[in-house]
Amino acid sequence: MNQTTRNLIQEHVPMWTNKQIWEFEQINEELTFDTVYAEPNSFESWKTKLAHPDSNIRDVAVRTFDNFLDGYKFWIANKDQGKLDTKYTAYLMAVMADIMIEEEICLNFRIENDSLVVSIDEKADVIDCKEFFEEFHHLATGFNFETDTGIPEDETEAEIYLARLQEEFDEKMKKKLGDRYLPGNNDPDTINSS
Repeated sequence: MNQTTRNLIQEHVPMWTNKQIWEFEQINEELTFDTVYAEPNSFESWKTKLAHPDSNIRDVAVRTFDNFLDGYKFWIANKDQGKLDTKYTAYLMAVMADIMIEEEICLNFRIENDSLVVSIDEKADVIDCKEFFEEFHHLATGFNFETDTGIPEDETEAEIYLARLQEEFDEKMKKKLGDRYLPGNNDPDTINSS
């Protein structure tokens, strides 16, 4: 994790859980932002072909994921303002981390020109990713096939091992966060649908 990202996370500790994101989105149902992808060090305008004004942050990030892979930086600001209100910074960082957790992709965050700028951390290794996602109260299970990770080769044993890791993590987070944390860090809709 680079120092700028680490510092920005530290400003907002503890980072939001999925439960907090869900609750915030219930209160702010029509929450949209202006976003634009820009090449590194070349942000020019909020009105380019890679701009997505008045957009749902999840939809844009998922739909335009290839732009991240191509090295573009993702700029986020309040709708029609060209800058981001700081009250949304922790929310957006948590949402972006949540989007990337399944891919186990670590992100870099920075504030520039009063906007949140997000990019893939291309230098991150397994340890960096674990550290990054733990800041967001997620458990990222990174695999490094060149070293013994301790995960059993047998698929059934591996599932039991990973389930135990998740349970231990859930217990640790429950002690740390109380009722702000849900087992598996799911949102209430996911838990109630089972």
